[in-house]
Amino acid sequence: MPDASVLAPVDVAAFDAKLAASRAASRVLATATTQQKDAALEAIAASIETAADRIVPANDLDLANGRENGLSQGLLDRLRLDETRLISLAAAVREVVGLTDPVGESVRGRALPNGLRIDQVRVPLGVVGAIYEARPNVTVDIAALALKSGNAAVLRGGSAAENTNRVLVELLQDAVESAGLPRGSVQTVDEFGRDGARALMRARGAVDVLIPRGSAGLIETVVTESTVPVIETGAGVVHVFLDESADESWAVDIVHNAKVQRPSVCNALETLLVHEAAADRLLAPVLGRLRQAGVTIHGDDAVRARFADAVPADDEDWATEYMSLDLAVRVVRDIDEAMDHIRTYSTHHTESIITNDLRNAERFLAEVDSAVVMVNASTRFTDGGEFGFGAEVGISTQKLHARGPMGLPELTSTKWLVRGSGQSRA
Repeated sequence: MPDASVLAPVDVAAFDAKLAASRAASRVLATATTQQKDAALEAIAASIETAADRIVPANDLDLANGRENGLSQGLLDRLRLDETRLISLAAAVREVVGLTDPVGESVRGRALPNGLRIDQVRVPLGVVGAIYEARPNVTVDIAALALKSGNAAVLRGGSAAENTNRVLVELLQDAVESAGLPRGSVQTVDEFGRDGARALMRARGAVDVLIPRGSAGLIETVVTESTVPVIETGAGVVHVFLDESADESWAVDIVHNAKVQRPSVCNALETLLVHEAAADRLLAPVLGRLRQAGVTIHGDDAVRARFADAVPADDEDWATEYMSLDLAVRVVRDIDEAMDHIRTYSTHHTESIITNDLRNAERFLAEVDSAVVMVNASTRFTDGGEFGFGAEVGISTQKLHARGPMGLPELTSTKWLVRGSGQSRA
């Protein structure tokens, strides 16, 4: 349970009671049938569709507070839940219903020479905690994936979305309860404020894994301060490299999509690298299209010599996740310098090469060390929904347990089942 010094005594009792309810719910969910879990998810989707009159006004209040408190346009965009986004959110939950339940799936197994039968099967993690900010869609995404994979979810959604999340969690709990599963399957600790987040980070033994989603600062705080095992979902300093042989129309369209389609998200392009042999051919059409969309170009000397509208870039730009209509652009000598730049500044999220050179494509795929590496595709495809996972818990940029978009299997662990007939070890 959390360190008693974190919260006032009265809050410790309430906080501990919530985590105890989550643990109890996790035991029920671990043995719940796929049909029971899918019924709860169907109820959640229906509730989201029919409760826009409750969700949208709460979200409007959060947006108004966010504007008053100076939230960036990127965070305001992530915070927004309008009726169109609610429809998409409900559809994502129904996609999860259609996915294979991972619990009980056999990973591997065999009969030993002594007659023992051993099987490694997927089991839920137990209680999954999540700390995130200004992203009310994550409340639903994580709850849906946790439920389908047999886990209880404890959520800390941050003050920026507190009104929206309060309504969403009430809807989720009502829906889960209507399907005969424990109300404690989905909990929020938002009422404890920042103390709740700190207590969640120290709730080793009560929470099995903690997943942060948000700014680089939030993620770093959780990774460094948590005593609960953490799956790191890193910031996205995402790169696209235009190789010497890059097709112009592909370069223009892919770079525009990767930067402009939704600049506030972690898979949006932040740094564009251009082979010097292609700079005269590609910079004008690619950057011209971006400028038409309102993108500010932060360029090195070689870029500014070819594109007058660029502002000077420095080392800070190469390391920046803008989450806005800003883009850092650099001309490099060759693919080796491009990959060296990526090794230096990447957050190991997503990188893409635009090329017609098969050798360079395969080199890029093999040598770039990021969670997702692409050839001739927009980085915006790094997404659980786009990968067919329904929704995603986050995009892991670490190497242990999970990497890349995290769906249902990534919310499970395994255990070994051993069936014998009286064997003893010699």
